[in-house]
Amino acid sequence: MNKNLSRRKAFCRWYLERGNVREAALRAGCDPAHAEADGLDMLRQPVCRAYIAQLAAQPPLPVQSLVIAGLSRLAFGAANDAAKLVFAAESLTKEQIEQLDLFHVTSLRQDKNGIEIKLADRQHAMEKLLECACAADSASAASALLSALGADREEVHADGQQDLPASVLGEAENSPDMVVQA
Repeated sequence: MNKNLSRRKAFCRWYLERGNVREAALRAGCDPAHAEADGLDMLRQPVCRAYIAQLAAQPPLPVQSLVIAGLSRLAFGAANDAAKLVFAAESLTKEQIEQLDLFHVTSLRQDKNGIEIKLADRQHAMEKLLECACAADSASAASALLSALGADREEVHADGQQDLPASVLGEAENSPDMVVQA
């Protein structure tokens, strides 16, 4: 994919998410000195407007997917920009600071000794990801069991209880080894 097309697509995604031309252009990699003008130029292009419309028509991602993506980013993503801010804060311009990825930063404090940055706990993020994975595995296993039993999803009661299919109940009634409790 050519660099300009890639930049335009990134701009469109960021613009749709943030609704800010300059910030979307910066996130797409445009020069900070011309970001707003470049963003407005891209926004005027029919191909960009069509791509934004296409993206906007897609259903939003489920919140669970967004949470898992965020936890994955915290657990496994690089925090290099936070280190850059600590060690080169004095030499960074406002535009350069705006381009830093500070997703991992939970708090930031500046005093006479410099900048103090607290980052998200990677181990905690990994533990939460593991909980999500286990919950997904349990839900998948339960769904597979219900499918194997031939249960329809409509047979689930409001309290979460599920009626067994008639075929299973018939087998239970005809089998001396199976006991059904009411």
